Amino acid sequence: MAKLLVPLVVLGAVSGVPGVPAAAPSPRCPPRCLCPAAAPSPTLLCARTGLLAVPPSLDRGAVELRLADNFIGAVGRADFANMSSLVHLTLSRNGLRRLAPGAFADLRALRALHLDGNRLPALSGPQLRGLASLRHLILANNQLAAIDAAAFAAFAATVEDLDLSHNNLPALPWDAVAAMGSLATLTLDHNLLERVPAGAVARLPRLARLDLTANRLRALPPVPGPPGPALAAGGNPLHCNCELLWLRRVAQPGRLETCATPAPLAGRLLGAVPEEELTCRAPAVTAAAAHPPAVTEGQPLRLGCAAVGDPPPALHWLGPDGRVVQNGSRRSVGADGSLELRVATLRDHGGFTCVAANAAGEAAARVEVVVVPLPVPRGDGDGAAAEAGPGPSDMAQAGGNDTWGGPGERRVVAAEVTGSSVRIRWLPQRHVPGVRMVQIQYNSSADDAFVYRLLPPSSRTFVLRDLAPGRQYELCVSALRVAGDPPPAPRPLGCVSFATAAAPPGCAAPPRPHFLGGTVIIVIGAAIAASVLVFILILTARWKAAGARRPPPALASVCSQTNGGPRPAETPELPPLPPPAGGGRGLFPSHSYPRRARPRRHGSLPRLDAPEGTPLGPPLRPSFGSTHWMLESTV
Repeated sequence: MAKLLVPLVVLGAVSGVPGVPAAAPSPRCPPRCLCPAAAPSPTLLCARTGLLAVPPSLDRGAVELRLADNFIGAVGRADFANMSSLVHLTLSRNGLRRLAPGAFADLRALRALHLDGNRLPALSGPQLRGLASLRHLILANNQLAAIDAAAFAAFAATVEDLDLSHNNLPALPWDAVAAMGSLATLTLDHNLLERVPAGAVARLPRLARLDLTANRLRALPPVPGPPGPALAAGGNPLHCNCELLWLRRVAQPGRLETCATPAPLAGRLLGAVPEEELTCRAPAVTAAAAHPPAVTEGQPLRLGCAAVGDPPPALHWLGPDGRVVQNGSRRSVGADGSLELRVATLRDHGGFTCVAANAAGEAAARVEVVVVPLPVPRGDGDGAAAEAGPGPSDMAQAGGNDTWGGPGERRVVAAEVTGSSVRIRWLPQRHVPGVRMVQIQYNSSADDAFVYRLLPPSSRTFVLRDLAPGRQYELCVSALRVAGDPPPAPRPLGCVSFATAAAPPGCAAPPRPHFLGGTVIIVIGAAIAASVLVFILILTARWKAAGARRPPPALASVCSQTNGGPRPAETPELPPLPPPAGGGRGLFPSHSYPRRARPRRHGSLPRLDAPEGTPLGPPLRPSFGSTHWMLESTV
């Protein structure tokens, strides 16, 4: 009997026999997934189940979720929403192509994210947003060709393991990687990296292993040590010279770094090359020239420089004043070492020096630059030049490098220089045909962009205000001609350099006019708003006071009408008249008034007839401010 009951109980649990409780599946376990009850924490095993998308019926309280080896092509914003307890997520080998921005934003407790074996083409900043506790990020075997610098910002302080191997990365956001203070393992093998910036690895204090195998690196910057991180750099076309002496001296067994160049060392293991063969060659400048060699003031100019050496030298320029030329609004140094002067001034007249430097030394070559002043006549025949030309005292006041048109003649002069303003003067330009307006462009040594002013063609002087004290300014005046197709370039009229006076020590600079104007507007607006508010408060207080003194409205008698005036004083009730002698009826029998009555309201009113025998109260008297009915008895 017992043997028969056991199969029946099992059959009832499966088929739902009445009276036998059925074992319902767990509502938190998605179809095709395994949810082991013996696991110490909620775990969902959905690997190799043929899923095409993330199941919507996931247990939002799960701690571990494995979705590897499926066909999930995209992850949406709501797929992992509210899964704040998830610690481990595996999405490996899914053919994943797209990650929605904020797809992992709710996974604040996630520590390990496996995205290897997919087809992700790039990583942007919002895609990995919200992973504040991430420690292991595996992105190997994808198709990554670019990574945004903000992609690692959410977990830069916590990540310990970063795997970007087997991708198509030609470069890496090294500044973002250098900010990972807890990074211990960095795997970058089998990519297309061509350069590792100097100092990038040294900024990772906890780095224990760095894998750069099978890239396109020709040189490696020194890594900190000893003890330093375990380095693997085999499979790179290394150029073996004196810059790799540090790598040659690293005593690690089984190193596979091989030399690709120079030719005598090609194919040899770096560890087998004697140190005396790892040499460098000092640089030599092969060409340095200006194109064109002479320019008119205000025109562009390009200086080229070429040098050879082992390793290839880095190029920089020194100006005529001996200072290193920096990139700015008027000067820029190209990647090939060329120097471009967008607007040549008289300060550029002289010699520029091209300097080539590498680990073996440096070399220099001088390039002469000729800046020819523009030929401008003394006047226009009507004495305007004499009127506009500044006196000798302006030169002393300017204290700058004024532009001269010839012996004893200046075309652009900076005069009346103060700490915040300067007066610019120039000769009239009637000899330039088709001038529509005059353009002034200037900037200081601390500015990166020009400031422009457009003036009528008849202008001969202009005052520049709102300048910074203690700055060196460079200013050029140009003539804008009649527009055409293409429009003609501005014709330079002259340039000038000047320095504003330094601010007195201990004194703050006066506020700018626009600052004062804005302050006055704010003060006036606040005063108006305060006045309106006070006026409203006074009206409110007076209204409340008047309401407190006003007596309550009185109600009129039922036999009266009122227009809102005060209630009249009550008339005392008169005693009834005694009956007439002789038992006669008298005038008012039974204390009744006659049925005829007429109303009065400060004049004649319509007559009212009352039924006979209707008792009436005492007569009502009119009062000021109200309309009362006064009943008068008649015989």
